[in-house]
Amino acid sequence: MAVPQHAQNQPAIEVADLVKTYPAARKKSPVRALDGLTFAVPEGVVLGLLGPNGAGKSTAVKILTTLSRADSGTARVAGLDVVKQQREVRLAIGYVPQESSSDPMATGTENLVLSGRIYGLSKQESVRRAAELLERFDLKQAADRQVRTYSGGMQRKLDVALGLVHRPSVLFLDEPTTGLDPEARADLWTEVERLSATEGLTVLLTTHYLEEADRLAGQLAIVDHGNVVAEGSPEALKAELRGDSVQVELADPATSGRVRSLISRLPGVGEIVVEGNTLRARVDRGATAVPAVLGVLEEQAIAVAAVTVARPTLDDVYLRYTGRTFRAAEQASDEERAA
Repeated sequence: MAVPQHAQNQPAIEVADLVKTYPAARKKSPVRALDGLTFAVPEGVVLGLLGPNGAGKSTAVKILTTLSRADSGTARVAGLDVVKQQREVRLAIGYVPQESSSDPMATGTENLVLSGRIYGLSKQESVRRAAELLERFDLKQAADRQVRTYSGGMQRKLDVALGLVHRPSVLFLDEPTTGLDPEARADLWTEVERLSATEGLTVLLTTHYLEEADRLAGQLAIVDHGNVVAEGSPEALKAELRGDSVQVELADPATSGRVRSLISRLPGVGEIVVEGNTLRARVDRGATAVPAVLGVLEEQAIAVAAVTVARPTLDDVYLRYTGRTFRAAEQASDEERAA
């Protein structure tokens, strides 16, 4: 589908000051899923919305795909207002939700043909497009099998194919690889990379996998508590963090408080975070910092299980902008949902 004429030279997705709250059954105040969310996606770019579960990523996608409405703020997709032009938006986008959208009792071909017909394709064009997508996603041999016999990876490939059947200009992938084994996840990554490289498709990908965001996203928006706290390419965001990351695993977690105090006194050390028996810190030069760290701990008879040094990662970026590691944020989100 061609991008509407009025959408030319505009970002493929524009989001400004989105706010969305939900009533909470066991809490006194409503839950604010989005708190002024703002970002833009240029045409032909894979944008990764990276954040832990509960950060507001899926809520944003539901609003952008017209499945929900924001309390306030504006959003446009392919130059179209998601509230005032809902029908046009739905025709311009493809959407792959977290849960599979295919009919498990129908075959791969039947699912794709039906989707094509729903989007207004002729029967002949729907059949042709189904065959094209089945071959493209390496599902041709399973075309006449019921989807319930597909593996998890095959089902997700079919879900992506369903999102592409009408040739959208913008594709939304909401946590597309959750629950997949490493091999199936890698296969789907390859398909997403191919979509961006060969078709110039704009893709908005939500994920809580750091490796996935690092590999697939041309641009990244880190989301925390319903707002974007950092934007840029993964490489640019990591380049902002000069120096190295040092991680110290302590033999006795009870010594972590003392270790933090000791390490903070060393020159060139900052952004210290302690989680259980693990201490992480930013240092100017890892090669000189590690001996200094080990020396001061040895002087105080503090046992160390391991020390590692590495170049900046997206976890370091997340730590810088939120004050906590990604793992800690995930754990906190899980605990909030369980409460």
